[in-house]
Amino acid sequence: MQSYSELYGVIAMFIIAVLIAIPLGRYMGKVFLGEDTWLDVVLNPVDRFIYRLIGIDENVEMNWKQHIKVLLMINFIWFVLAMLVLTNMAHLPFNPDHNPSMPLDLAFNTAISFITNTNIQHYAGETAMSYLGQLVLMLFQFISAASGIAISIVVIKAMKEGINLPLGNFYFYFVRTCTRVLLPICIVLAIIFLYNGVPMTFQGKDTITTLQGDTVQVSKGPVAAFVAIKQLGTNGGGFFGPNSAHPLENPNYFTNMVETIAIYLLPIALIFTMGYMLNRKKLAWIVFGIMTLGFILLVVPTISMEVRGNTAIAKMGINNISGNMEGKEVRFGSMASAYWAIATTVTSNGSVNAMHDSFMPLSGMCAMLGMMINAFYGGVGVGFLNFYIFMILAVFISGLMVGRTPELLGKKIEAREMQIAMIVALLHPFLILTGTAIASYLYAHHPEQYAAWLSNPGYHGFSEMLYEFTSASANNGSEFAGLNANTAWWNIADGIVMLLARFIPIIGPVAIAASLSQKKYIPAGAGTLQIDTPTFGIMIIAVIIIIAALSFFPALTLGPVAEYFSF
Repeated sequence: MQSYSELYGVIAMFIIAVLIAIPLGRYMGKVFLGEDTWLDVVLNPVDRFIYRLIGIDENVEMNWKQHIKVLLMINFIWFVLAMLVLTNMAHLPFNPDHNPSMPLDLAFNTAISFITNTNIQHYAGETAMSYLGQLVLMLFQFISAASGIAISIVVIKAMKEGINLPLGNFYFYFVRTCTRVLLPICIVLAIIFLYNGVPMTFQGKDTITTLQGDTVQVSKGPVAAFVAIKQLGTNGGGFFGPNSAHPLENPNYFTNMVETIAIYLLPIALIFTMGYMLNRKKLAWIVFGIMTLGFILLVVPTISMEVRGNTAIAKMGINNISGNMEGKEVRFGSMASAYWAIATTVTSNGSVNAMHDSFMPLSGMCAMLGMMINAFYGGVGVGFLNFYIFMILAVFISGLMVGRTPELLGKKIEAREMQIAMIVALLHPFLILTGTAIASYLYAHHPEQYAAWLSNPGYHGFSEMLYEFTSASANNGSEFAGLNANTAWWNIADGIVMLLARFIPIIGPVAIAASLSQKKYIPAGAGTLQIDTPTFGIMIIAVIIIIAALSFFPALTLGPVAEYFSF
């Protein structure tokens, strides 16, 4: 049995993240409310220059449809740019290693993956990307993260008590997210990574002689800056194929701690941003408590199973003292790797410091559950939007139970809001289960065409396909690497799922929040359901469990659960 001394490192990562997230959330609240902050002297001129450059007035109020229109327009423009760059990298500058251009279907998948904050990578970055391609993707990691945060601020503003509430200006939130939040923190993170040996260069490959005397070519690049935004923006796309298992992306245990903290720093901070902007600190702590409880319920069994090791290996008489180390880096160990796996899947980060395909069956199931629920911290901005849908459902069900018209923060939830909420709630399981069913049918009935998909047929092969669609629908990006996903079918299928799963769950909550903001405000009374109480927190947890259990339990039974019992 592995020593539990590593547990202190895991606990420290969580505590440090929360201690930073609380004041960061308050700072972000001030940023989005337009209040004075300590960076104003330096960044106000920068913001004004950006507004003049793109020719917009950041003080003009937008309705919810205008917010969505701008969001979609920005992402479409950058999608077109990405397609042009990715399909022409071989002919463009900043390509010292002479990497080729991408095929059309892979470029389609990659462009959609990065604009949707998913960052599924059906390619190896060091061999399939020029430095220009990597820089474009790095820019996308700012844009997708800033878009998610900006649109969540629209929903938070619409939740304020009152009627005909202003929803602000999308460009104002977007630019401020980039200049006041993402860029300053990324500079700090990149410096930390740089001083720990992560490359930051535009030179080509280095020739290195190993301890065995072999000569190898080692790829480099502007890695430190790329890793900073990939983690902070819950993007997760790796500069190298092995992602943060690669020693040049994640050299040591200290950088592993920094990267892990960065993964869920902003999702947690946004909870406290919501509390500050609504002046409801108690509600923020209730939401944080619910999300943290869900996170812990996934982390504890995953760590326990990975630390215990593989029982099949133990039966062979092989010492399992280090835990299940297949697919893991010795410099991190099984416990820190297991903790990362849940941190990256409860958020929409998707970066990996170990191969999830090699996890124990039920550990892989916990990682999938984090993505299937998609609301325990979640991605930057959209994690709160997913949780907002669960709040709507919990309020409605609670109202039915006590025979009252359901109200959220003084606004009645009626048929229109519930219809939108149900569409959003059911879309996620629909995309995952339908996609997995189609893939399973093709693999089973047309083996001559699709047998090469799976290196692990049977229960685990089913889990690989289920994980792929779960990751795409959750805008996560991690994968079970035993699935050969770089095919036209998977590139296109994943691309469609990523698009639908990114933008419909954004449009739905914004439409609901905007609708509620226009309704008559009803002050809280004796019969009002209080949403900042532990009782309501329990109700939300029950709704999450019911929806996740009913939707995904049969599929999980066919995959990881069946694999566990087959040992």
